[in-house]
Amino acid sequence: MSARVRNISAFIALASCLWASLACGQESYPNRPVRVIVPFAPGGGSDVLSRQLGPHLSERLKQPIVVDNRPASGGILGADIVARAAPDGHTLLAITPTFVIGGMLRTSLPYDVFKDFAPVTLVISTPFGMLLHPSFPAKSVKEFIAYGRANPGKVNYGTSGAASSPHLTTELFGSLTGISMTHVPYKGIALANTALLGNEVQLVFSNMFSTMGHWKAGRLRLVAHAGAKRREGIPEVPTIAESGVPGFEASNWYAYVAPARTPRAVTQRLYKEFVAVAQIPEVRQALVAQLNDVVVNTPEEFAKVLKIEADKWGGIGRKLGVKLD
Repeated sequence: MSARVRNISAFIALASCLWASLACGQESYPNRPVRVIVPFAPGGGSDVLSRQLGPHLSERLKQPIVVDNRPASGGILGADIVARAAPDGHTLLAITPTFVIGGMLRTSLPYDVFKDFAPVTLVISTPFGMLLHPSFPAKSVKEFIAYGRANPGKVNYGTSGAASSPHLTTELFGSLTGISMTHVPYKGIALANTALLGNEVQLVFSNMFSTMGHWKAGRLRLVAHAGAKRREGIPEVPTIAESGVPGFEASNWYAYVAPARTPRAVTQRLYKEFVAVAQIPEVRQALVAQLNDVVVNTPEEFAKVLKIEADKWGGIGRKLGVKLD
């Protein structure tokens, strides 16, 4: 046998071994704990959802689900960890619209939100709630607008950071109502909610499910939400659109991505497991009771949603003149 033939044979054998190894790896996925990076402080929507779904995913995947909070730089640190992780499905990133907003408005990200991540699925969507401290003199959207116009710059609002979806949502609200407010960014919406409880800020546009205990107990005041219509679980709470800001809608969604080049078989497996968990009666009932819309779409469908959301929020940010970096 000639040296050339031996080399070709050796190459084919090596390629066959590598292919078999890859196929085996996919078939045995997962073979160790799956880490879910939540790029914000504990207690926020992504954290609550990940911990709510984690035990059920763990049972189905036969591996522990480890929720790892990395609150820094408006979610950039956590996203960068996942972008650099091995593309094998053992590291996931919990994301919200803040993820794509940063990709559209920041110029110095260490990653590309479209090139460095593989979509897995969107799980839930929920309209933002407009939450005030109970001591605030306004008890409705109209009263808040009147107060804000009469007291420019005196309302402090909290967010999960610059270029976050609560940030742009509040700036959009201020732009449409002619109110000038002061932005106070935090390392996660949970910390902004805590600041609101302590009256450090007077307004937070936050998800309603992780704050439900507070506004039901009267520790926060839910004056309206940014949905298209009133919600079944809280029919007494008006929409912002019907309260004097026509057309105002803003929702927060919660989803998961993996590092780019994660095998399609792995992202499909993860998507199917999220579907199965979301269909567990007690899980679905809990999510709906928390005022969420359960979505759970395919990786391909979610990739389209990411592009639509990026164009939408990027356009809003540029129109509002939001400056970053």
